[in-house]
Amino acid sequence: MTARTAAVQRPSLLRRLMQENSAVRRLDGLMLVAVAGLCVIGTLLVWSCTRTWAPGSTGLVKKHMLNEAIGVVLCAMVATVDHRAMRAYAPLVFFVSLVGLGLVITPLGATINGSHSWILLGGGFAVQPSEFAKVGLLLIIAMLLAQPAEGVDRPRGLDVMLAILAAVVAMGLVMLQPDLGTAMVLAVITAAGLVLGGVRKRVIAGLVATAAVGIFSVFYFQLLEPYQVARFTAFVDPSVDPRGVGYNATQSLIAIGSGQVFGKGLLGGGQTTGRFVPEQHTDFIFTVAGEEFGFLGSAAVVVLLGVVLVRGLRIARKCEDRFGTLVAGMIVCWFGFQTFVNVGMTIGIMPITGLPLPFVSYGGTATFANLIAIGLLQAIKVRGQSFL
Repeated sequence: MTARTAAVQRPSLLRRLMQENSAVRRLDGLMLVAVAGLCVIGTLLVWSCTRTWAPGSTGLVKKHMLNEAIGVVLCAMVATVDHRAMRAYAPLVFFVSLVGLGLVITPLGATINGSHSWILLGGGFAVQPSEFAKVGLLLIIAMLLAQPAEGVDRPRGLDVMLAILAAVVAMGLVMLQPDLGTAMVLAVITAAGLVLGGVRKRVIAGLVATAAVGIFSVFYFQLLEPYQVARFTAFVDPSVDPRGVGYNATQSLIAIGSGQVFGKGLLGGGQTTGRFVPEQHTDFIFTVAGEEFGFLGSAAVVVLLGVVLVRGLRIARKCEDRFGTLVAGMIVCWFGFQTFVNVGMTIGIMPITGLPLPFVSYGGTATFANLIAIGLLQAIKVRGQSFL
């Protein structure tokens, strides 16, 4: 057989990738398109709200695009791994995330915006280990709860206790920073894992009661930091101190309301250009969408996030192994809760907690963690559903 004949008979790389049973065809294309759309919108919004004060005419957009590019690479790497093999690495990933959380409370940690949650790397880069802790925690919980006890369709009591212990340790280290918003996300991830894992209802009821007592104790014994108390005060009544604790909430509502239906156009927002809303490129990025893209544009952002959640739920529902179902379900709850809190705090229905909007807000570590989670969902989609 000549080389030319062999070349004719051998299918091209593109044709092999697009074959019916190829991994590329098994990817959830709609989810990837939605995530790509959110990243593009986020890049435009970051450019708009940082171009007037960040170094250079492009603001922080170049650094943001670099973070997104690294995140895409991480997403692709994770998507190529069999998610069932990740069970073996779950303890290591969780241990590394705990080490990162521990380093934050040492002299290596740095304080940014009142939260001692960062490790400075130099060159203007920093890492926030609590974002990676979300991935580490959901993997260890899924590993522990995926194996049911013999003869029943629920996990063993010891595994449940270990999962709760892992969550308590992670949340405890996060609260030492303190970072109430991330601790809440970790709590939601844990609750989702326990419910999806089939833990007995009385155990879940006991945990809910314990959490309620804990929340009451935090407020009763005044264990929150002053700035955290101020955020709750502003949530209850922003008009109490519109120039102080209620400033963020008040300016956020003004920015979103001023966009009306169609918005003022990209780069045309007066609130954004004037920097009336603090931290607009991170926690309050949704206000830029509301002012410059209006109701229709901000609704499009919510719809795209909804597409990611719905496709994630579909992956969880159709996955043929418990580990994949648990991982996918916890990721969906993580994204759903964080989206609700972020959007909610900008429109006044949730207190300000410092949680970024997934795939849209500026941030390196958060972007990496979000896209790693998308890679996990894609890995489950590719290898967890034999009928696709």
